Amino acid sequence: MLFQIKSYLKFLWNSKNEHAVHSPFVFHLITKCFYDKKAKPEYAILKKYRKSLLENKNFIEVTDFGAGSKVFKSNTRQIAKIAQTAGISAKRAELLFRVVRYFQPNTILEIGTSLGLATSALALGNPKAKVITLEGCPQTAHVAKKHLNEFNCDNVENIISEFQQYLSNLKPETLNFELIYFDGNHSKKATLAYFELLLPTITNDSVWLFDDIHWSAEMEEAWAIIKNHPKVKVTIDTFQWGFVFFRREQEKEHFVIRT
Repeated sequence: MLFQIKSYLKFLWNSKNEHAVHSPFVFHLITKCFYDKKAKPEYAILKKYRKSLLENKNFIEVTDFGAGSKVFKSNTRQIAKIAQTAGISAKRAELLFRVVRYFQPNTILEIGTSLGLATSALALGNPKAKVITLEGCPQTAHVAKKHLNEFNCDNVENIISEFQQYLSNLKPETLNFELIYFDGNHSKKATLAYFELLLPTITNDSVWLFDDIHWSAEMEEAWAIIKNHPKVKVTIDTFQWGFVFFRREQEKEHFVIRT
């Protein structure tokens, strides 16, 4: 916790708003998407999805392949508690929806379904998109699939698999993901492994989002390595998320933006 507080204070010191941004691409993203305050009808659906999970008092046995939990001491966890503490926040879900609505990707990959809170935002952002979401824990995936079906997120394909195993078997020539949301294993080793495995799938317009880039010193190290990769041209650090773009026409530039 102390590490994250120090990281956040450093972020606040370095962060800017749209007035300090001279890149038209990033300026438009911030003003038209990040700072879009208009109400959206889909927000009500996201709210109802969250409410249905927060009211679910059932327990499941969680298989955790990631870096572990800072909240839960046991793998037997109540669905409502998972939604409350481990799921994407309401504000972030709305931002994720706006990001998908803004870029309109046709193919989306989510690494780490959990209970599907973020998945529903991805699916609603572009109902015509094909959303593939990966979850290693069968019981968690089952709860997510059930809720996604109830809320008519029919464009989602739920896959139960260890992430590295699925990504290692990908054939880049047959499927390019236009947007990827990395929210699975918050360790440096795993994050960089997924990054390298998915690099062959990139196009000039690919949008990658990394969750919890300041979760630990390890994750900050991973984020620094990703930023310095020669194929990465633009990054935006919003503290919770790191956005990565591969636009060849842009000069390499890194932004720290308050959302």
